[in-house]
Amino acid sequence: MTASNSIYTEQYRPQFHFTPEANWMNDPNGMVYYEGEYHLFYQYYPDSTVWGPMHWGHAISKDLVHWEHMPVAIYPDSLGWIFSGSAVADLKNTSGLGTAENPPLVAIYTYHNDKLAKSGSKTPQSQALAFSTDKGRTWTKYANNPVLESPGIPDFRDPKVFWHNETGKWVMILAVQDRVHLYSSPNLISWAFESEFGKGIGAHGGVWECPDLFPLKVEGSDVSKWVMLVNINPGGPNGGSANQYFTGEFDGKKFTPDETNEKWVDWGRDNYAGVTWSNVPETDGRRLFIGWMSNWDYANVVPTTVWRSATTIPRELSLINQDNSYLLVSKPVKEMEVLRGGTTPVYLASQNISGEKEMALDSITLSQSELIFDFNLEDSSADSLGIVLENNLQEKLVIGYSVSQKQFFVDRRAAGPSEFSKEFAGISKAPYTAGGHLQLRIFVDVASTELFVDGGKLVMTDIVFPSENFTKLSLFAEKGEVKLKSGNITNLNGIWKKK
Repeated sequence: MTASNSIYTEQYRPQFHFTPEANWMNDPNGMVYYEGEYHLFYQYYPDSTVWGPMHWGHAISKDLVHWEHMPVAIYPDSLGWIFSGSAVADLKNTSGLGTAENPPLVAIYTYHNDKLAKSGSKTPQSQALAFSTDKGRTWTKYANNPVLESPGIPDFRDPKVFWHNETGKWVMILAVQDRVHLYSSPNLISWAFESEFGKGIGAHGGVWECPDLFPLKVEGSDVSKWVMLVNINPGGPNGGSANQYFTGEFDGKKFTPDETNEKWVDWGRDNYAGVTWSNVPETDGRRLFIGWMSNWDYANVVPTTVWRSATTIPRELSLINQDNSYLLVSKPVKEMEVLRGGTTPVYLASQNISGEKEMALDSITLSQSELIFDFNLEDSSADSLGIVLENNLQEKLVIGYSVSQKQFFVDRRAAGPSEFSKEFAGISKAPYTAGGHLQLRIFVDVASTELFVDGGKLVMTDIVFPSENFTKLSLFAEKGEVKLKSGNITNLNGIWKKK
């Protein structure tokens, strides 16, 4: 088969996650909803499968699940490469870049001047605009770019912009080395510094990147909190890049945190640079998130050939009050349910599990599936429990919970080739105190697993590269037994039309 008719059939190609047709992708950018369409832009290098001069790739979806590839939206120019940023619907045409009748979509992105960076300049990065008046199909760069120049700090990037109703201004949160800066503007063009946040607060194992800031109502209450996402590289809880968050108050100028300790959006190795969609209708009301499903420890060397990297599945974020602390909950968007089908689901009856027990899959394609297991821990004597994904080569991935250590773990040491990076193989761990009931919901897609515990109170995203697809599923309980209340194993249809 030629490349043109084998797209999306290559080894390791995800079947229900977004990937570019070919070449390098990293951070999601510019996510905006407009007139029935979800726009996903992303860091893209169309000339190689490793990171290089950045462009904004582009895709559009009507349901967050099926994506249509669009032409490259924004290209590098004399001011620099096109680094990460955001996009807004300027519905009041505050920028004057559209009209009242046809307001523009405006992208706010970072220019990275590589020549300046390599010369040791302290000002290689600046913020700029591009706009579209045809529903995001074509983009024109603002004539007087950049709109915000660096104050003399090399890491000055990844603007996330939103409209703040209370002050009637646009707000930009910007990653600045080991903290974030907040700016305001009446028109997206003239920006004024308001405050900074982050010095000595949260995790600081690496540079801060790709921030976000948005309000969320605390479930079951009338309280609303602002949530700040701050990606960090390195310094993640299991090594490499990861996404932390803070909750607090924001008055349009200053963010005041509830707590200063670090919290993690996702405890797996492979959810980075995640941010949220803007302009989602109030009638929908969700805060929608997507991340880059990789890690800078090994992103450039993973064993894919035609393309590199995928996004996570889209997720809905919510806040709950747990033990007098605000917990960010992530769950798969409900639209993912449209992929269920093709074969009859396998339902597992209530049973006791001890040792390792293989489950009959019937006609389920395990490498393209959704798994839901409900365990009763009240009468459990097991020290640990979980699942094993395995193939005919005895390569296996273990996802489990240690009752005694109160932690989840994902062990990919024996799950397939890892010689491409000494950082790849290992065990990811995440603290978690389970109650009497424990639910695991896992999405398996060829070369990745996404674990959602108890409705998304804990999430672990991990990529994996088995030599051949996983075809066997076992449940296990060590040093005792555990009661499986129920199980549901469902095939998920692919999202791509094979070419």
